[in-house]
Amino acid sequence: MPLAMNREVFITCAVTGSGGTQDRSPHVPRSPKQIADSAIAAAKAGAAIVHCHVRDPETGKPRRDVSLYREVTERIRDADVDVVLNLTAGMGGDMVFGDVENPLPLRTPGTDMGGASDRVEHVRQCQPEICTLDCGTMNFNEADYVMTNTPGMLRAMGGMMTEMGVKPEIEAFDTGHLWFAKQLVEEGVLKRDALVQLCMGVPWGAPDDLNTFMAMVNNVPQEWTFSAFSLGRNQMAYAAAAVLAGGNVRVGLEDNLWLDKGVLATNAQLVERAVTIVENLGARVIGPDEVRKKLNLTKRAPLAA
Repeated sequence: MPLAMNREVFITCAVTGSGGTQDRSPHVPRSPKQIADSAIAAAKAGAAIVHCHVRDPETGKPRRDVSLYREVTERIRDADVDVVLNLTAGMGGDMVFGDVENPLPLRTPGTDMGGASDRVEHVRQCQPEICTLDCGTMNFNEADYVMTNTPGMLRAMGGMMTEMGVKPEIEAFDTGHLWFAKQLVEEGVLKRDALVQLCMGVPWGAPDDLNTFMAMVNNVPQEWTFSAFSLGRNQMAYAAAAVLAGGNVRVGLEDNLWLDKGVLATNAQLVERAVTIVENLGARVIGPDEVRKKLNLTKRAPLAA
């Protein structure tokens, strides 16, 4: 795609994620109230979209309990600020193998494999405007852990999301994920005005050097909308890079815990810094209503419990 700076930028805040960060910062929210409060603060700071996982309120470990998602989304919807809801659908594809000589059976701690309907049940009930679709299987940081998303599973989940009227946000961790996402569009599983998040620097996906980033950007079709992020200290650098490359911005505690060296961040502080970067580049930060128009999103109420 031709490169041109984006002058109308939306910011997504990835509020908490599912990584083991809950004990590394007191600002990583665990309970539904903490997650919702942090999302609301991020929205007030300038995030048009909040991307939400849920955690066990006591341990902080990742969960995919529908009741937790219901509480988070209800609290955000009842807030005095408008924001676009984006729920993860990446949970339920976790495989942890045994040791290198005895990979089977899978290790019960950490393994969580669900069927397509099960993995999107919280999306069906909560009816967010957006939910994520991780478009590939990947060796994901830990030695024996694989993030598992088969072509059949992705076709099934993507079709369900489209039928629900929820826009999938394609999570692309490498160029092959974009290749398969384009195939899903060609097959009619996803609509042509697709939304994609370029996930940079996640071991062992696409590294976050600028050559690789531009290879990812150049594989995004013209009619798609993209955002991008990187991890840790490169988070804000990629806020600038994404805008300059024609895209939008993601920040948040899912991807980075630090505001400055030795200073732990809140989600609102990360959003505020991203707003400053976008505006200092000469672009404008747009709000949730403009995002809904741009992405053809439908704001709706959750299904009755």
